Amino acid sequence: MSAPSPCAGGRCRPPHVTTGAATRHRERRAPAARPRTPSARRRGPRSSDSTWTTGPGGAVDEVEDVRVEVPQGDLDDLHERLDRTRWPDREPVGGWSQGVPLDVVRAWCRSWRHEHDWRATEQRLNRVPQVVTEVDGVRVHALHARSARPDATPLVLTHGWPGSFLEFEECLPLLTHPPAGDPAFHVVVPSVPGYGFSARPTTTGWDVHRIARAWCALMTRLGYPRFLAAGSDWGTSISTSIALQHPERLVGLHLVPPLAAPDRGASPRTDAERRALADLDERTATGSAYSEVHRTRPQTLGYGLCDSPAALAAWVGEKLWLWSDRTAGGLRLDQVLDDLSLYWLTATGASSARLYWESIGEVSAWFTSGTGEAVDVPTGCSVFPAEVPRPSRRWAERRFTRIVHWGEPPRGGHFAAWEQPALFAAELRATRRAIG
Repeated sequence: MSAPSPCAGGRCRPPHVTTGAATRHRERRAPAARPRTPSARRRGPRSSDSTWTTGPGGAVDEVEDVRVEVPQGDLDDLHERLDRTRWPDREPVGGWSQGVPLDVVRAWCRSWRHEHDWRATEQRLNRVPQVVTEVDGVRVHALHARSARPDATPLVLTHGWPGSFLEFEECLPLLTHPPAGDPAFHVVVPSVPGYGFSARPTTTGWDVHRIARAWCALMTRLGYPRFLAAGSDWGTSISTSIALQHPERLVGLHLVPPLAAPDRGASPRTDAERRALADLDERTATGSAYSEVHRTRPQTLGYGLCDSPAALAAWVGEKLWLWSDRTAGGLRLDQVLDDLSLYWLTATGASSARLYWESIGEVSAWFTSGTGEAVDVPTGCSVFPAEVPRPSRRWAERRFTRIVHWGEPPRGGHFAAWEQPALFAAELRATRRAIG
């Protein structure tokens, strides 16, 4: 007997997670949250499309404990596809000017096939409490790591593309169990709909603002009426949207970086502002074609990303490599391969790109040409040295009117929490202290 469709009955279910006991939370009551630990899971029938096994209940406001269980057949299929890769001709230029060099992608795929151990990753992830709940018709998966500290602040951390919830994994113990005297957090790390183990939306309309509202519902169900919202890439936009729509829910924001357009008419510019403008213009001219493809043709792109692991490795791996701070080590190969495996095993190449179709036009204007609506909640900002864009504080203050912390750490790039978890955690703690 085959497993049910991941969208059976109109309730989209994330693949490759199994559920344990369901706990019902009433949104209007916002009950006190409690620690969640995975329990024994009942195995059920599976197909290549879904490994979902339902627990008892099924009301839409339930929060269920889950664990990751990828069928061996999916891993075998990945390995077979890697073995059968049909490679393109070698690039006729030196360096990366035409994209990722053939030898680099071959090396990534060779390591992915013969060295990467997804089962070890799975075991590591299953040591972190995880939940799913249905919000606005879509099942949302999240890590939920609570602190033992009674004064801990609830925190929702949001990833972007081509990252995932994995970006924040190494930060969790630093935030839930900080040094004595430092702020502690109850940490919720949801996967954006269409990414990771969250379900893939089957209708349009899942833009950053709808996701922001979904995060508010998620935090209510977990027992957090007020919280700190933080993130990078899409996570910056989603967190900012929470502040615009529901500022009363927020203790504050922490943005990496804040999205604010450069003041091109300001004079004189600092050296840092000149470098930031030059890097932004260079990225726009030579490194933004991926965004236009995502914005205009995510479905067309998705056929390759969901069918060829080598294509996925090149498309996603290029940005993981180029956007990290390689002068400080960048991302480790095992981190890159974990992320590639997550995108492959969940078949989210197309669904993750669709967020650009929904929102990139609005969001890109926030950091290139306009200030957007003012944000009045207390805001902490971190601008890492290898990030693009890198707004200056005076640019950011035109939109974010209550900046309480401004940090410029010495190392790190676009994936700051992944690359430099200790620096990222220190920045979050600094923002919490500044809010008071």
